[in-house]
Amino acid sequence: MQPTVAHSRLLARPLLKAARAFSTSPSKSGGEKIIASVLFERLPVVIPKIDPVVYAFHEFSFRWQQQYRKEYPGSFLQKSNASAESRIAEPFPLADESRIHQSLLYCEMKIIVPMCLSSSSTGFSERLIYGLCAMSSLQRALDRRLYLLLYGSSFDSNGTPVWHFPEKVYDSEPTLRKCAESALESVVGDLSKTYFVGNAPMGHTVVQPAENDKVDAPSKRFFFKSQLIATSKINVEKCEDYLWVTKDELLEYFPQHAEYLNKMIIS
Repeated sequence: MQPTVAHSRLLARPLLKAARAFSTSPSKSGGEKIIASVLFERLPVVIPKIDPVVYAFHEFSFRWQQQYRKEYPGSFLQKSNASAESRIAEPFPLADESRIHQSLLYCEMKIIVPMCLSSSSTGFSERLIYGLCAMSSLQRALDRRLYLLLYGSSFDSNGTPVWHFPEKVYDSEPTLRKCAESALESVVGDLSKTYFVGNAPMGHTVVQPAENDKVDAPSKRFFFKSQLIATSKINVEKCEDYLWVTKDELLEYFPQHAEYLNKMIIS
């Protein structure tokens, strides 16, 4: 069978090697910028308040177990004297609302730890739940995840101070993950108390240039997740101000990307 011209071209195609650059390399002609941003997260310190569905289940389980409780005779337990019989636990009475509430309240109290207190007139119980700490403190909202926001000029704000994540323009780093590590290291100084979740970004957005921006091409922002571990204190530097915010609070700072961030951040 004689090979056709098309068949000969297919055989010769693997031998043709052309130089090809990856799309993660920044353009040298002032084109689009690739930015690595870090979603720096503090995990919950205490267990959140019990869910109403879980509360209802425990209430039903408690009532169900109470109907089968009874006191066994001393002869069955082979107790030889009255002193031993006196140590036998008395049966629980039938469940009532106060006993169920006290039982579940005890389960909730076991997970409460000291929080940041305030000298204001707010009740002590409210301060135990959320703590009246400044938004720059890690000792607030201990039952929720917190995320670090920085206030200062970002790479796409033209020198105007704005709220943004720790970030860095991808330049000479071997990988985009290394660029994200450099961005966080420039803010917190030491990465020994941080943990980057995976090597790949958790998402990305395309930021269109501003009207007065000299660069017409949009910039791509890749988000990497990092978590604070083994410490409750960390120094944040090289910014005018910073906040530790919950997911709901974070969405208020980025209304134009609120829908996307709400899907990307799982908490």
